[in-house]
Amino acid sequence: MDFTTNIINWYSEHKRDLPWRKTTNPYYIWLSEIILQQTQVKQGLPYYQAFVDTFPTIFDLAKSDEQGVLKLWQGLGYYSRARNLHYTAKYVANELDGKFPDTYNDIIKLKGIGDYTASAIASIAFGEVAAVVDGNVYRVLSRFFGIETPINSTKGIKEFKALATELIDKKRPAEFNQAIMEFGAQQCKPKNPYCIVCPLQSACVAFQKNKISELPVKLKKTKVRHRYFNYLVIIDKLKNIIVEQRKGKGIWQNLYQFPLIETEKSLSIEAFEEVAEKHRLLKNVDYDLSLYNETDVVHKLSHQHLHTKFWIISTDQPYKNAISIKELKAYPVPTLISEFISKFKF
Repeated sequence: MDFTTNIINWYSEHKRDLPWRKTTNPYYIWLSEIILQQTQVKQGLPYYQAFVDTFPTIFDLAKSDEQGVLKLWQGLGYYSRARNLHYTAKYVANELDGKFPDTYNDIIKLKGIGDYTASAIASIAFGEVAAVVDGNVYRVLSRFFGIETPINSTKGIKEFKALATELIDKKRPAEFNQAIMEFGAQQCKPKNPYCIVCPLQSACVAFQKNKISELPVKLKKTKVRHRYFNYLVIIDKLKNIIVEQRKGKGIWQNLYQFPLIETEKSLSIEAFEEVAEKHRLLKNVDYDLSLYNETDVVHKLSHQHLHTKFWIISTDQPYKNAISIKELKAYPVPTLISEFISKFKF
C-alpha cells in the first residue's frame, strides 16, 4: 500500500475548510500554528480570526503592547505562547524589516518555535520538504506501522521524525503535512477512530493486531502537583477592587489576579482569618469576611491542580491602587479569575 498517496487522496476529499489553508502568508501560518498548539481547531478558530482582525500584519502585532496581546489570548492557556508570539513579532518587524525567515533552519531560531512549528511554516508557506510530527502524526504512524517506541522518549522523537521524513511527498510537502495531521484529527482519532471506513485499514498493524487503544505508547506523565490558592477579593467603599500582576517564571506570567495567599492545605474560615490578618493589605484594617465558594474550585493545569477559594473582603478602607469593575474587564486574567468575575455580583 502506498501510504503517502492514500493519505493525500483522503485529504483531498475530507479536508475541513479552514482560513489558514487558503493562504501561504507565513505570518498567518505562524499565527495558526501557535494558536493550535495544545488547542483543538474549534476552540482555536475564533482566536485566530480575532488575531487576524486585530493584527492584520506582523507590524500591527509588533506595535501592540503585551497586555493587549495577553487579553486577546485570554482563555487559551499556555500564556508563554502569547508572550513568545509578541516577542517574535517585534523581532521580525524591527530586526528583519517584517520579512519572515523562509527556511526551516532560520525559522527554528525564532523564539517560541520548535521543530514541529518550523517544519509546518517552512513546508506550507515556502514549499520546503520538512516533515511535521505533532500528536496527530505520532498517532497515525504508531498505529499504521505498529511502533511501540514511546513518543515522548528521545529515541521515539528521532524515530518518528525520521519515518515522517521518509514518507513525505517531496513534490507536495505542504499537502502531505496537512493531510497526515488532518487524518489524525478527523479519521485516526485518539478514541473511537473510524477504522471501518479507513483507507489504510488493510495494512494497518494496530488494526490487524487489535492494538488501536494501546498506541501510541507514552511514558508516564510527571506527577501532578497540588497547590492551594486563596484569593483576596477586596472590595472598598467605592466598590473598587485590587488586582496585582503575576511576576516571575511560574504560571500566568504577567497576567493579573486578585491578591493571593498560597497555603499548604485548604483553609477553614478560622484558619484563613489567622493568615489574612498578617497580609500587608489587611493589617490594621476593619473588614467583613465571607467565603464565595464553600468547596474548593479545582482548576486543572497540565502538571498542577489549583484548589482555590475566593474570600470576599468588604471594607471602608480606601486603597490607592484600586480599580473599578469596568476597568478590571480590560485586564488580561487567567480563566480561573475570568470565570469568577463573570459570575460574582460585585
